[in-house]
Amino acid sequence: MKKIIYTLSIMTTFVIPSAFACDKCQKFNNENFVIVSTTASYNANLKELVMSIQVKGKAGVTMPDSIGKLDGAGVLGYVFPTTLKSEDVGFNKTEGIVALALTSHPDFDDSPLWDENNNGIFSDDGRVWHPHWVLLVKDERVKGGLAVKEFKKEDKTVKLPTTAPNMPMYMDSPGFQVITKGNTIQVVIPSYRINNKIDFKFDAVTCYMAVNTSNMMMPMLGVMDVYSVASGKLTLPYTVKTK
Repeated sequence: MKKIIYTLSIMTTFVIPSAFACDKCQKFNNENFVIVSTTASYNANLKELVMSIQVKGKAGVTMPDSIGKLDGAGVLGYVFPTTLKSEDVGFNKTEGIVALALTSHPDFDDSPLWDENNNGIFSDDGRVWHPHWVLLVKDERVKGGLAVKEFKKEDKTVKLPTTAPNMPMYMDSPGFQVITKGNTIQVVIPSYRINNKIDFKFDAVTCYMAVNTSNMMMPMLGVMDVYSVASGKLTLPYTVKTK
């Protein structure tokens, strides 16, 4: 496999058919998704990593509208693209950008092992902000220029963590703690869950994604619009600080 880190410019508007445009995306483009800064700190005593995004408004307050079905369901995300390898988060060795996406999507629950709202029901937590490891690849069919990498179900080379939802995409539901407070959203990651790698680089992005289960011309989960990028052009310049 060639070692590829895509040179990204997802702020570029791709020429795509108007039918693929995201009419509802701008509805959520507010100060709650304008990134002011991002950090990652590693606590060597507890062996855990805390990744944070600070926004101009209030983090996690804005959530997608429910449309009552999976096809076309909206997903809002605070996303950390990284230089981690796919194997570091439990996938097989494959090309793509490993990203940790903190998401909210009221129309479906893709973390069946976790009861994030602690109500005893494991299938109604999609609205609660929760994390996903995803593998992103370039996809010019959507305005955001990226989509979660898909695979054929019969592909025996694909490896996913046991916490992954039953979807033919490189996506995992690791169950890490996500905290929203004021202008900050944070996620806590035990270091062993990233192969004890803390020397990676990262960036921060806010975006609107959408699920597609009916149009073969579109990705299953594509980035429909990007609201903010911490570095400006997604150059992944940030590093983990140890304390």
